[in-house]
Amino acid sequence: MSRKNSGFAADLAAGIDLSDEPAPQRRTGIASNVLTGRSNRLSDLASGAIVTRTHELVDPARCRMWAGHNRDYALLTEERCADLIESMKAQGRQEMPAIVRRVSGDADFDFEVICGARRHWTISWLRSHNYPDFKFLVDVREIGDEEAFRLADIENRARDDLTDLERARDYLRALDLYYDGRQRTMAERLNVSESWLTRYLDLARLPAELTRAFANPQELGVRNAIALKALLKPDDRKARAFAEAARIAEARDAGAEAQSILEVIKTLSLAVDAPKKTGSPKKTGKAETVSSAGGKPVLRIEGADRKGIRLTLLNKGGATRQDAEQAIRALLDQHWPQ
Repeated sequence: MSRKNSGFAADLAAGIDLSDEPAPQRRTGIASNVLTGRSNRLSDLASGAIVTRTHELVDPARCRMWAGHNRDYALLTEERCADLIESMKAQGRQEMPAIVRRVSGDADFDFEVICGARRHWTISWLRSHNYPDFKFLVDVREIGDEEAFRLADIENRARDDLTDLERARDYLRALDLYYDGRQRTMAERLNVSESWLTRYLDLARLPAELTRAFANPQELGVRNAIALKALLKPDDRKARAFAEAARIAEARDAGAEAQSILEVIKTLSLAVDAPKKTGSPKKTGKAETVSSAGGKPVLRIEGADRKGIRLTLLNKGGATRQDAEQAIRALLDQHWPQ
């Protein structure tokens, strides 16, 4: 190898810049670009074009749920969080940070969770099930209660895993707490229609005396609230609805098979009104047939006079035992008022 080529190889091995531009001049250009980039970023930060967030990895045990959180933490289970559990196992970490704010004056906690109860529950579950190194990823904010409520609502409104009843109860709580009971103001702040908000508030306001009829009230939706609300007026229909709800709950506690939501609503609806019948009992002694709402013969009134009512149960007519109980209850209400 020639001396010239030998020097060229040595220069390459040493990493010497062989471009036509002198090295000091190129370094000056690079430094200038870096400073320009920093200046542009500072300008964007100052103008609000870039928003910085404080993300931290923390111990979930140092985080408590915010009192205004719209999810019932006690209802979270391995089944309800199965998708997050599998995702975090696959990723090896939590991808989406939970939104929290710092707390003071509480020696047991450093943060409270505004959004991210399922993420908190999942990380806690993983740490106690062979994944002790998992940490809770949080986005630390400085926000007030009303803003926290709206932020949590926006994040969770489209989530299927948050039940209508959880969301409805959160709205009802917030109505008085943040908006002085002014539904229109609340709807404007949430950017929803007042009628949309009303449906959720109606669901939250359903009395426990009625919802006890359902094996799992958490499954009730805003559409169900429309039918159930209609059972509460006037007072005599409400009383019958409450009585039937109690009967359903007692039967379920005694071992009867739980009915679906639609089946329970149908049963309650039939109970609040007297079954359809061909006519009222007459003192002539002529037989009258009482039918169920579905048109099935339930019982035949053989006669009614001062001594009482004589009737025959038509247990082979296709009606159910429940139809018979409702028909007898209607007769008692008509001829033996409380």
